[in-house]
Amino acid sequence: MQKPTLFGYGLTTKAIAKKLGGGCTFFDDNAKEVYTDEDNNQILPSNLFDPEKSILEVTTPSLKPDHPLIQKAKNVLSEYDYFDKEMPFSIWISGTNGKTTTTQMLTHILEKRGALSGGNIGTPLAELDTHAPIWVLESSSFTLHHTNTASPDIYLLLPITPDHLDWHGTPEQYEADKLKPLLTMKEGELALVPKGLNLPKTDAYVVEYDSNEFITEYFKLDASKLNYKGAFLQDALLALAVTKVLFDETDYDLLNHFKRDAHRQEELKDSKGRLWVNDSKATNLDATLQAVKGYADKHIHLILGGDDKGVDLNPLFKVMEALNLTLYTIGANNSRLLELAKRYNIDAVESKNIENAIDNIDKVHTDKSIALLSPAAASFDQFKSYKHRGDTFMKLVKNL
Repeated sequence: MQKPTLFGYGLTTKAIAKKLGGGCTFFDDNAKEVYTDEDNNQILPSNLFDPEKSILEVTTPSLKPDHPLIQKAKNVLSEYDYFDKEMPFSIWISGTNGKTTTTQMLTHILEKRGALSGGNIGTPLAELDTHAPIWVLESSSFTLHHTNTASPDIYLLLPITPDHLDWHGTPEQYEADKLKPLLTMKEGELALVPKGLNLPKTDAYVVEYDSNEFITEYFKLDASKLNYKGAFLQDALLALAVTKVLFDETDYDLLNHFKRDAHRQEELKDSKGRLWVNDSKATNLDATLQAVKGYADKHIHLILGGDDKGVDLNPLFKVMEALNLTLYTIGANNSRLLELAKRYNIDAVESKNIENAIDNIDKVHTDKSIALLSPAAASFDQFKSYKHRGDTFMKLVKNL
């Protein structure tokens, strides 16, 4: 393969350089001067890039469209474009929330057929075996924006709500980037997408879904055979829809044995038999919406808060207004949450941190209610990561 100029000294680009045996040229914002790494790659400051001396560039997904490197480059590719000709049968999965879980679910039930997962899930395409029969790729909106030639054989788009607007600029551009694979898909290839989006002209066979009922009816699935609820039930149904299309099989039992990652609606009972749910990975609005809807049949003690990056939280409060719910506010947006709770007449207990929140819930929680950590915010105001936040929650609950 031709050695490209690499933008950004990150996971994706370093994997490409390693596959090519090193000796590649990187341009990176963090490089203050030219240096060479242990694989004989040369890393230069971004401002030294000369487009006249480069015939091919591959970018790390996170570089914004207005980044000087992207603006200057004349032949920039995503990693998907770069591996387009080597990519086996591929299933791309994207969406605002749930794409990691759905990618894992689908890989779990296709593992017996040799499927491998990669992309945004943590494994760069350069590290995947090109001789594997199927690649299941978690596909971020960043990667899709930079992708112009590569195309999936099946594209599965989960529900989307505006996200990463500091990167995409507008909700319309975010949606357009999520739908971009349809532009290059061919006749006979399947795109399964939420109903109501502004679909571009495409040669793909598009199925638009708007409910679990539609998915089960269209693909002839039986949701009652799955041990999932809420957003996870839809993830599971969509994964099964793909296997039904490909192999006319639905292995409910195999999917029911799939183990979700920690910090995604992870249930734990305390010493008194009361249920606590660690959903620390819910770092945006839509993830928390799905969580509260999933437990709406009981009184919810919801721990909410952190760095919300200024997003509009009104849609969440409108949903919570109709629920049997008490709010426990923590984190950097504590005051903002209290103001919204007052506006929507939602019971709220100012807690400021997770320790106080758990202590406050402990006084009123019963075996008939649910205690849910689903912050709808990033964690960096009080924690090292969402994992640190979730681990702290679990440890405190176990010590009650």
